[in-house]
Amino acid sequence: MLFLKKFEEKTIGTEHIFKGKVISLQVDEVVLPNGNHSKREIVKHPGAVAIIPITDHGTMILVEQYRKALERSIIEIPAGKLEQGEKPEMTALRELEEETGLGCKELTHITSFSTSPGFADEIIHIYSATGLYKIEESAPADDDEFVEMIDISVEEAEEMMADGRIYDAKTAFAVLWMKQYLKK
Repeated sequence: MLFLKKFEEKTIGTEHIFKGKVISLQVDEVVLPNGNHSKREIVKHPGAVAIIPITDHGTMILVEQYRKALERSIIEIPAGKLEQGEKPEMTALRELEEETGLGCKELTHITSFSTSPGFADEIIHIYSATGLYKIEESAPADDDEFVEMIDISVEEAEEMMADGRIYDAKTAFAVLWMKQYLKK
């Protein structure tokens, strides 16, 4: 893949501010294209996956969970962060099982994109999962994660987008993608 570097900012120094369990924060001093200097606050993230589980009857499996950063619950597609050295498709299968108790016969990569390029390097990889089946002894959810599974139509998902229950970009993308998928 060819990446453009028009208006590239050269890093001349990095100050590491914070290193947590999921993210780290650094401040880079950069030289701008015009020769001036500036600072950039950057959140480093290992990357994530999100899965659009599609049932045999054309509905989506979503999960509702509390998001502390928003101070409320939202409805989302299942998702999770990449573990060190883990391939995105393995993360997708693991997260699908942990959050829904489901496996799939077919996992297809749809796209990957930056979530917040103004301050973070996180890339999220989106997959569709079809041929869903219940896993008898599925992997347990993370100890600090509480989710409720929801099976909904695209029309119901669009209503949830309109009223704010679906509030994140990855899920909004999934709903729009699913609408196109069902037309095929």
